Amino acid sequence: MESMLYPRTSRTRRIVDMNGLWKFCFDPKSEGMNNDWKNGLDPKRTIEMPVPASFNDFFTDKESREYTGDFWYETSVFVPGEWEGKNINLRFDCATHRAIVFVNGEKVATHEGGFLPFTARINDVVNWNGYNQVVVCLNNELSHTSLPAGSTKVFSDGTKMSKPFFDFYNYAGLQRPVRLVVTPKDEIVDFAVNHSLEGANSITEYEVSTDSDKKVLVQVYDEDKNLVAEASGKKGEIKISDAHLWEVRNAYLYTFRILLMDQETLVDEYEEEIGIRTVEVKGTDILINNKPVYLKGFGKHEDSEINGRGFNLAVVKRDFELMKWIGANSFRTSHYPYAEEIMQMADREGFLVIDEIAAVGFFESLMNFMEASTGKKTEFFSRDIVQTETKANHKAALKELIARDKNHACVIAWSLMNEPETTSDSAVPYFKEIFELARELDPQKRPRTFAMVMNSTPDACKCYSFSDIISLNRYYGWYNRGGYEMKEAKELFIKEMDQWKELHLNKPFIFTEFGADTMAGVHKLPSVMWSEEYQEEYLNMQFEVFDSYDFVKGEQVWNFADFQTTEGIMRVNGNKKGIFTRNRQPKAVAYVFKKRWESLPQNYKSIS
Repeated sequence: MESMLYPRTSRTRRIVDMNGLWKFCFDPKSEGMNNDWKNGLDPKRTIEMPVPASFNDFFTDKESREYTGDFWYETSVFVPGEWEGKNINLRFDCATHRAIVFVNGEKVATHEGGFLPFTARINDVVNWNGYNQVVVCLNNELSHTSLPAGSTKVFSDGTKMSKPFFDFYNYAGLQRPVRLVVTPKDEIVDFAVNHSLEGANSITEYEVSTDSDKKVLVQVYDEDKNLVAEASGKKGEIKISDAHLWEVRNAYLYTFRILLMDQETLVDEYEEEIGIRTVEVKGTDILINNKPVYLKGFGKHEDSEINGRGFNLAVVKRDFELMKWIGANSFRTSHYPYAEEIMQMADREGFLVIDEIAAVGFFESLMNFMEASTGKKTEFFSRDIVQTETKANHKAALKELIARDKNHACVIAWSLMNEPETTSDSAVPYFKEIFELARELDPQKRPRTFAMVMNSTPDACKCYSFSDIISLNRYYGWYNRGGYEMKEAKELFIKEMDQWKELHLNKPFIFTEFGADTMAGVHKLPSVMWSEEYQEEYLNMQFEVFDSYDFVKGEQVWNFADFQTTEGIMRVNGNKKGIFTRNRQPKAVAYVFKKRWESLPQNYKSIS
């Protein structure tokens, strides 16, 4: 069994940090496999490359930044002889978008999907008390079967180019940490929790997976490190009297310590901080600990200057401080699972997270943000390869996501796709399988949703019934009837919302995207599109519509900060819909949000 547990040091576990400068080279002719690069890269072809980071934005030539195809990394790691007899695991937090891993020339792992971790057990190939060569072949090409989806163009000279069906840059590389994780031969593989409340007390159902039949003990400690509950056995219940609940923007985390015992001897130990809370959709309310909550927050990206999509803890910290400053309580991991450290920080800060799989681009268009507004249909799900290979990759990624994130208190919903084509009959069975799998896999049975593109209207969308929460991406006043036509845009927006209202779905609606591109510092009186004045006028119109419908229970503006996209005539060095600039400074409209969100009560428009 491959463990998705986050790497932690304990009395029985050790971690070696493998981040730093690795050897790196491009392989445009895909010759590395035939030329035995698995045994070491040609030093004449390699440069140094930071890990973790996207490779793209370090370069000053366009061919390197835009590179599409195979590329390679190499490093070495020392494994002490004293660890012989333990499990030696090579853990990649992500490798975008697919990887083949070699250790000392032997293939030890392959992985498809660029936003979730995978582990290679290397016991059989280790050089004990010596250095071990690690070589990774990655590939960042897009296709109808990749998550995210797109296409790969080939020029006449053989050069490849990424053509994404999504509106963010196709950053790639070893973008998150790489570690050597040492665990006992008999180890804790996984554990899951599901909470319920009984008055002032909590009951946590737990299940621990191990690779042995040795005894399991579970201990729970409060934030003062007092033991407050314990249980034995691989499966059971833990009751905490007068439980201190994890609340929105008021987090409390218990430490769950799992012990694998051989009589009185400790075999393995793992612990994790977990917040106790319940989440439920009841009518049009989203309930946290049986109390209604109105979502205020953002669609985001893992995106920053120089690092690209590479993990940057300083940027993560700044983002959370800005979200707290502006009065937000939530965000969506658009459009892929974020680094585990971000989820951990959301747990500690009390933010609500809609956790999204990398199923974006399921609308076959290089400008889907524009063409969806025209009513274009692409029949994406009518392709046989989508119903087979894409679906298989989608299911595999969903299993990994829920295995990784299932215990996080911050995760209150799964977003299973972003802006897919939903107007064709072929989409329905695909959606059914994915939504059913999510319910089956999640011990907490969280609400499921997907973010609906502009052409997924009440009279055209065939898949909205699968969602427990209706999530709308809507751009009336930007992609549709922008500028002086905003009055018409508002009328069209209200017309659509009235159509949703007439369906009497009795479900909460949230806006997972709305926004207007704005160049920071551009002012115009009267306003024009792209000015800061227009962004404010546009958003105030959105707020008027949101506030007119009792079943609208959240607003997550697009986007938290400006971010990089593929170049094009609709994008001025990226998407500029940020409430903050790419270097995390406020645009004028940030103060509009701060005033609004700080004034809205947590239970705004609740019916409970």
